[in-house]
Amino acid sequence: MRITICGIPELGEHCQAGVTHVLSILDPGWPDPAAFNDFGPHHRVALRFNDIIAETPGEILPTRADVALLLDYGREVMAAGADTHLLIHCHAGVSRSTASAALLLAQAEPERPPAEIFAEIARLRPRAWPNLLILEHGEELLGRAGEIVPAVAAQYRRVLSVNPDFARFIRDNGRVREVELAERK
Repeated sequence: MRITICGIPELGEHCQAGVTHVLSILDPGWPDPAAFNDFGPHHRVALRFNDIIAETPGEILPTRADVALLLDYGREVMAAGADTHLLIHCHAGVSRSTASAALLLAQAEPERPPAEIFAEIARLRPRAWPNLLILEHGEELLGRAGEIVPAVAAQYRRVLSVNPDFARFIRDNGRVREVELAERK
């Protein structure tokens, strides 16, 4: 299975890329991106929740049920065969999409160490900052408790080593637990 990760502004760059499946992760109420009108035939699933990891007034948390749906879709994508090209996108292609991609890789290759999975995510999307709550739900659903969440800290540290000011942005957006995870040794 080939995986591409992007944000909404980049969708048009993938119209001719042979995408067979799309996982869209959008904010509730956000319209379907018009770029999909230019894609060839593909099977698309859309999940709608905000990019948050804690209760926030007026916003919708990713739930265990949302993550179960994305893992169900992942099984469908894997069953489609080796020529499958999965495009995963959220608004910026940084958080919800990269967490989802990590979980789908963990599902597809259960023996693969999480550190290798996040190294692959970093290769696909260097600025990845996977949503911690999505990972927590997925770790539980995949039966990999205590494996996936600790491994994402290395990716958070990679991002902060290039852009230390990003920690302030993450903290200011109610995601302090992710920065704290990055700061643990």
